[in-house]
Amino acid sequence: MAQVPLLLLHGALGSAAQLTPLATALNGQEVHALNFNGHGGRPLAEADFTTAGFAQDVLRFLDNHNLTTVDLFGYSMGGYVGLFLARHYPERVRRLFTLATKMHWTPEVAAKEAGMLDPDKVLEKVPLFADALRKRHAPEDWRVLLQKTAQLMVGLGNGAGLSDADFAAIACPVNISVGDADNMVSIVESERVATLILQGRLQVLPGVKHPIEKVDMEVLAPAILEFFH
Repeated sequence: MAQVPLLLLHGALGSAAQLTPLATALNGQEVHALNFNGHGGRPLAEADFTTAGFAQDVLRFLDNHNLTTVDLFGYSMGGYVGLFLARHYPERVRRLFTLATKMHWTPEVAAKEAGMLDPDKVLEKVPLFADALRKRHAPEDWRVLLQKTAQLMVGLGNGAGLSDADFAAIACPVNISVGDADNMVSIVESERVATLILQGRLQVLPGVKHPIEKVDMEVLAPAILEFFH
């Protein structure tokens, strides 16, 4: 059977470049990656800065690269976009592997997460992170990206996200993975969604934290390859 291409989807405030170490670790696999709207230097189109809009980014990428069906790896927000695609465009997704994807969104959770994305506070309290964001998204304004991401989170908290019925309607095999050292995404919320998906399974990765830069690729890459083969 011919190998199915693998598309890597980055997280909120991230970029395709952050997934280069993973792509390298997946040696021998046909791997693609893209920058979502407003990320990695792409101009920000405000009207499309939604989960559905990011899904359209993926569909355009697939069409432009003549990729009919792919396997998807989605980190954090990228995993949520992957779930949206598996739900609404099942013919384009063979299998999906998510890592560190926040599943539980309420107004309170969204307010907490969005509260950490105030550009002035980020610049004051974590200037190195602010500088990294500036470089990662140049020439676009990282401050605007933070503000739009905060608004996106508030929308998810107010019901704009995937419902239990949406998760239950996903037909393809889905591996929901989470690190046991993740301080943003809980095992409980990950397991709940894995249980809702017909062919869902939960994988807890030992010692793995939330930031993709702190994930050991020697742990992650074999888990991905095992699932997609």
